[in-house]
Amino acid sequence: MTRVVVVGHGMVGSRLAEDLVAADPAAEVTVLGREPVPAYNRVLLSGVVAGTTAPDLLALAGPPHPRLRVLTGVAATDVDRAGRLVTDDRGGHHPYDRLVLATGSAARVPAIQGVADDRGLVPGVFVLKDLADATGIVAAAAGARRAVVLGAGVLGVEVATGLAARGLAVRVVHLGERLMDRQLGWEASQVAVASLRRLGIAAHTGASVAGVVTHRGRLSAVRFSDGLEAAADLFVMCTGTVPETVLARRAGLACDRGVLVGEDLATDDPHVFAVGDCAQPPAGATGLVAQGWEQARHLVAMLSARDSVAGMPTHDVVRVKASGLSVVSMGVSGDFDREDPRYRVLSLKDPERGRFVEVVVAGSRLAGATCLGDAEVGATLSALYTRATTVPDDPAMLMVRALAGGGAAPAREPADLADADRVCTCNSVSAGAVRAAVRSGCASAAEVSAATRASTGCGDCRSVVEALVATTAIPADPTADHEEPPVPDLVRSES
Repeated sequence: MTRVVVVGHGMVGSRLAEDLVAADPAAEVTVLGREPVPAYNRVLLSGVVAGTTAPDLLALAGPPHPRLRVLTGVAATDVDRAGRLVTDDRGGHHPYDRLVLATGSAARVPAIQGVADDRGLVPGVFVLKDLADATGIVAAAAGARRAVVLGAGVLGVEVATGLAARGLAVRVVHLGERLMDRQLGWEASQVAVASLRRLGIAAHTGASVAGVVTHRGRLSAVRFSDGLEAAADLFVMCTGTVPETVLARRAGLACDRGVLVGEDLATDDPHVFAVGDCAQPPAGATGLVAQGWEQARHLVAMLSARDSVAGMPTHDVVRVKASGLSVVSMGVSGDFDREDPRYRVLSLKDPERGRFVEVVVAGSRLAGATCLGDAEVGATLSALYTRATTVPDDPAMLMVRALAGGGAAPAREPADLADADRVCTCNSVSAGAVRAAVRSGCASAAEVSAATRASTGCGDCRSVVEALVATTAIPADPTADHEEPPVPDLVRSES
């Protein structure tokens, strides 16, 4: 047997461990998970804050397996590379033939005066990185009236809109000059600011937080870099993440920002590998879970000595899961050279209705797009982008027909999806795979998700999966007795 130890039971570590025991009958896998709960979907934590996703619906861990041992609430503290032994914080020792680091990332906490003491973050101050953070924010929001969110990236916008939906007066502060500056250009950002204002959220760009004020040991105000203060009962920092490399550095592995790995995901020790947010591959890290899952798939193929099964390419589609605000960006978007001769750029701005659409066409393909304020348009554009569909001769029709209500239906109608069309971008699950799962016995979207992992990433494809389940014809059982004709459904005639 091959002993594999996986450090980290997050979205990537759990995926790798489950796939490895399924692919390799000689693999015995031990997973050390620092959190006291099994793997869950971190992508949807902002939905917990907003109250749109129940915590018990985030579970990702699969069924038990005789060659898979998962230890929750157990953290790895030391790696003896010479002896190939991992020690945990309970004194346990775990020998390995292969070690996989899937330690993820930690929330970045800026140097803000008074934000923490020797016991940690002061009461009323939070980051959002795990389920405990999300439930803590929800509990604090129940007795709060005013909140400040630092950072207006995707997570910051999601948290701000979620807290506003709970009735709090929210102020979002962003050091950059525009909101979601990695995804939105100047015009799109201005539309986003106006949309947030309509939701009761004040947005301040080009600003920072210098310190927090406490009263009787609890947050009472936030002080900005210009010296002004804003009363606050809740302060959430959404200022990015840093790869979790403490264990790797302690083990003497080569690290830069993350754990340095080659194309084969191996570190400078051939017996140790790294995947997910903690890894730094040659091409760089995207921070998207789809990249980590793709790394897990390739590493499973290598460790099980099997050929890597060709999968659908992953795409950089970013969707904001925000209450009252629809934002989708993909490919070439945000701050790029709009004079680049390779691209044809068309945009439509409708600030009064909070809508902005920009498409970037290269040749006959959609190279990128940004869409605010219209989920159906965003779905149409993301379908064109991920499926590499040929765009119309006049790319303006992508916006005109969609905004008129005539362009979204073909991309959303399950009957029109070819088997090769992608349904779940995060997990590279095709419509054909969903239909095959239904025909093999899956009777609900939840069962299809368990069988194919569709909708276990960002969750945006859930409605499409449900529609495919409802519309997929199940072949008749050739062994069934059909002597008695079926009873017809009653039909009510309308006069």
